[in-house]
Amino acid sequence: VQLQASGGGLVQAGGSLRLSCAASRNILSITVMGWYRQPPGKQRESVGYITDNYNTDYADSVKGRFTISRDNAKNTVYLQMNNLKPEDTATYYCNAGLNPSRPGRLWGQGTQVTVSS
Repeated sequence: VQLQASGGGLVQAGGSLRLSCAASRNILSITVMGWYRQPPGKQRESVGYITDNYNTDYADSVKGRFTISRDNAKNTVYLQMNNLKPEDTATYYCNAGLNPSRPGRLWGQGTQVTVSS
């Protein structure tokens, strides 16, 4: 399986972006699809995930602002980001794995999100 992330860009604080992660094959069998981000000069961190039965969880820093969804028919997972803040600036990555508590081996290429103040 290959993952292709897209949708990043430059947005003003308070704005919205929707990231997409398209898989090269059916994602029904993928237990956990996660989003991670790496801010400049910092380590990669978890943003949130969605399981194969549509359970979701989010980092405290994005709860209430970010929403992860999946469209199995399109083999795509989305990250809707609202009320963006400058501290959300990062390279965002999607990930496929088995365990919500740690990333799997499959990563998409990053997509850059820059939030200006």
